[in-house]
Amino acid sequence: MEVKELGHVVLYVSDLARSREFYRDVLGFKEVGELGGSAVGFSSGRTHHELLLIEVGGQAAPLPAAPRLGMYHFGLKVGESDDELRGAVARLQEAGVPVLGASDHTVTHSLYIQDPDGNEIELYIDVQPEAWRDHPGLVFAPIKPLKL
Repeated sequence: MEVKELGHVVLYVSDLARSREFYRDVLGFKEVGELGGSAVGFSSGRTHHELLLIEVGGQAAPLPAAPRLGMYHFGLKVGESDDELRGAVARLQEAGVPVLGASDHTVTHSLYIQDPDGNEIELYIDVQPEAWRDHPGLVFAPIKPLKL
């Protein structure tokens, strides 16, 4: 077997309406369907769905503080240029979403935020030209502070 691509992410959320608004209105995902008021799917247009949110209610246990096992964050590509990343910062500020960090990973420029349930999300652009294609080791270059 060979994995061809990461297809989608499924998240349990405490409040479907609040998370739906965040992923649709703040991050710009397109809603592709709803399942009985308890789940909603989103896509950027790359595939049938890339994100599925399932409501479990406010009684569910919150994410434990780091360090913990499991997912650290997931990455969402928001463009190819720092101008697009600056546009993302402006949109986040407008929506009142704090940026938790900003990193220059040599191959990407990245912002870090949290969704309403505390899941960490990396919003990034691929630095052009995509030097990692010819030099894969650049993916592990030292992390530097990002200056936008």
